[in-house]
Amino acid sequence: MTSPRSVRRIVSLVPSLTEAVAVSAPGLLVGATDWCERPAGLDVVRIGGTKNPDVAAVVALRPDLVIANEEENRAPDLAALRAAGLDVMVTEVRTLDQAFTELERVLLTGCGLAAPPRWLDDARAAWAAPPPDPYRPRTAVIPIWRRPWMVLGRDTFAADLLARLGVRNVYADHPERYPRVPLDELRASGADLVVLPDEPYRFTADDGPEAFPGLPAALVDGRFLTWYGPSLAEAPAALRAALRRAAPVPCPRRP
Repeated sequence: MTSPRSVRRIVSLVPSLTEAVAVSAPGLLVGATDWCERPAGLDVVRIGGTKNPDVAAVVALRPDLVIANEEENRAPDLAALRAAGLDVMVTEVRTLDQAFTELERVLLTGCGLAAPPRWLDDARAAWAAPPPDPYRPRTAVIPIWRRPWMVLGRDTFAADLLARLGVRNVYADHPERYPRVPLDELRASGADLVVLPDEPYRFTADDGPEAFPGLPAALVDGRFLTWYGPSLAEAPAALRAALRRAAPVPCPRRP
């Protein structure tokens, strides 16, 4: 692994990590994917998508470090980058705790920061004690795609965030992480809520809720549900607000 002090040029293949590096270590980032939309106005060389990066373009940037993720990026692309002589740091993020650990590794070991940035401390504090929820715990179907329908299954970062806010994923024990499930099975799953993020599929008020008649639908900003970076500091409040908008009537309090 390259010594932190020698890292002067970084290419990020992960939108979440692009934002984290750009905000925390300005000037180090020289390349990012076409999907790296934050921070706004990011002025770096674009090197293709997360699943199909232009390996030659990355190599041409002469980065000291390439930052990737085991889920978002393909192993053959990462192998090609290593074969070209580049250092590649691969992250794994399947829980909130893992996100915090990996962000520290990227920013301290990768970027050479002396201490975690303020936003990371704020994010830890925000998730340490989420505000109380007046509604009963709920079970949810969490689609991420339609045509065909795909949902969150086992061992996912987004489902871990929702669980910390009192929402249990109906498919948390499914053998697959992103199973394809027919719509009639989703409707019969026993969920009392459907959570519809706007990425990777862009669910909207007019595209998604109508598939689940009679079921409250929480439309959530995908950045707060699936990104691990500066948005984590705002995510608990933003997600809770979206869940409350879709919440059923509170249970009557016991005398």
